[in-house]
Amino acid sequence: MARFLLVSLLLLGLGLALGFAWFLGRATCPMPSPPPADGIVVLTGGSNRIETGMRLLAHGRAPRLLISGVLPGTNAAFLAREAGVDPALTLGRVTLGQSAISTRGNAQEAAAWVRQHGVRTLIVVTAYYHMPRALAELRRALPHTTLYPVPVRPAPGPDNTIIRRIELLGGEYFKYLAVRLGLPDPRTDLRKGAGLP
Repeated sequence: MARFLLVSLLLLGLGLALGFAWFLGRATCPMPSPPPADGIVVLTGGSNRIETGMRLLAHGRAPRLLISGVLPGTNAAFLAREAGVDPALTLGRVTLGQSAISTRGNAQEAAAWVRQHGVRTLIVVTAYYHMPRALAELRRALPHTTLYPVPVRPAPGPDNTIIRRIELLGGEYFKYLAVRLGLPDPRTDLRKGAGLP
């Protein structure tokens, strides 16, 4: 019995290690530039995400942009200026989603926006370490939408160390496994009373 338990634990550890190696390869693999699409969604929560989405919109990669999970009171014109984009380019083209507070909530918010605008192809902007989990949630919510990932690297800084990157990737790996196993999100997915404008 003890030998069976030991072998089981070793196999589990090996499986987790191999899975993490696959996850690292997927998260850090360079992605090609996305083709033009019907829409762009930015999942907030880290540096350079909104700026990247705004620049993709300004460069004509899609006609509309959803920024999912922004705080109430956020202004699209302000975000455009922060990204170095002419705020006039965002008029009628940027939706600020204020209901999502988790990745699953982002996917729900994006699914409602995609249905509202008839989006069939979607550029997804989020951090490179968050992209596998984000795509898993979005594919579940949007099974008939083609997704083009645009992973974002964090800006250089004191927090962007090798140890910090390993912590982020390790944490994201286990969150990704939870999504793949269909485990419930412990957080409320959407803010009550909030929705797409």
